[in-house]
Amino acid sequence: MINNLLDVLNTLNYENIYLFANWGVIPFWLLLIIFPRSAVTNFFAQSIIAPLLLASAYVFVAYNIFLEGNILDSFELYNGLNGLYSMFSDEAFLLIFWLHFLSISLFLGAWIVRDSQKYLVSKFLVIISLILTYFTGPVGLFIYWFIRIFFAKKVSLND
Repeated sequence: MINNLLDVLNTLNYENIYLFANWGVIPFWLLLIIFPRSAVTNFFAQSIIAPLLLASAYVFVAYNIFLEGNILDSFELYNGLNGLYSMFSDEAFLLIFWLHFLSISLFLGAWIVRDSQKYLVSKFLVIISLILTYFTGPVGLFIYWFIRIFFAKKVSLND
């Protein structure tokens, strides 16, 4: 039993976590794009399940950073672009920021789907917004917000 647990932990290197996370979010995005109103989508893609999985990987990587004694390196982020560049040269910090990006983008995608249903936004336009959000995050949200103005018939900066 303990040997099996050790085998699993040995496969949890940064490269595998990256691959699992990258490929693992795709089914959630496909549910949001293809079946936005489905109960399955509601249960998986619009619940706490995906963020919880990504958060567990995030905590695991953060814990490894702590164990390695590199936690103070995270403050390089605030020393300008050179500090950010230096920080991203460490694969653990790069991975933790990538997990952060995947989580936030998926959260935005789920919000776009729920909001588009509220304002009856065209499914085609929502799909474009979701694809842009998957690849570009805030740009997809901005495009959706711009499209939403025409369906909601109001400009709202805080919804």
